[in-house]
Amino acid sequence: MANTTFSGPVRSEGGFTTISKDATTGAITTQSSINSSGFASMDANTMAVEAGTGITTGSGTIYRSSVQRVGGIITTRILIDLTGLRSTGGADIIGVNGTALVCHIGQITAARNGTILTGSMECFEAPAGGDPDINVHSATEGTGVEDGAIGDLTETLLVNSGDATLGSKVYFTAVPAADQFLYLTTGAATDADYTAGKLFIELMGYAA
Repeated sequence: MANTTFSGPVRSEGGFTTISKDATTGAITTQSSINSSGFASMDANTMAVEAGTGITTGSGTIYRSSVQRVGGIITTRILIDLTGLRSTGGADIIGVNGTALVCHIGQITAARNGTILTGSMECFEAPAGGDPDINVHSATEGTGVEDGAIGDLTETLLVNSGDATLGSKVYFTAVPAADQFLYLTTGAATDADYTAGKLFIELMGYAA
């Protein structure tokens, strides 16, 4: 029986396996690598348009987003620490106090986020300082600013959460349309900066 000796990459599903032989000891070693072309149905991104600077410039504020596609399901997630943002009157937009910078928390697009079917908001740390009654709206315009009335925009109430408490989770009763922007708004009037409050928003959609 003839033996074949080779060294180099061997194509495998989702990547390559490199097989090499030590010339002195004869030991065989393998090393695998994965490339994205092997996983056409999985894609990790942030939102096409992330939060406005009226959110991201808050002192102590944390904002992160992710968009993941697995098969035909697209999951959009937003994690936000409210610290450094401000609530004012009822149904007003939350953002950095006194700023004229836009205060949306990202834009939904069909190309990036798919067609949204459902959503939820979960509280991992109870809000303190600012008002704990935090709602989510979508709006056609991305120009909303802190202390501005969400009703001044072409808006839709997605979830009326009531007071957020540690472990509370509420489900959207409406979903954002393509190209709309998301806003956090107050359900009641408390004019103060947030000193705590961590929220996790998750939207589930499908690819066309």
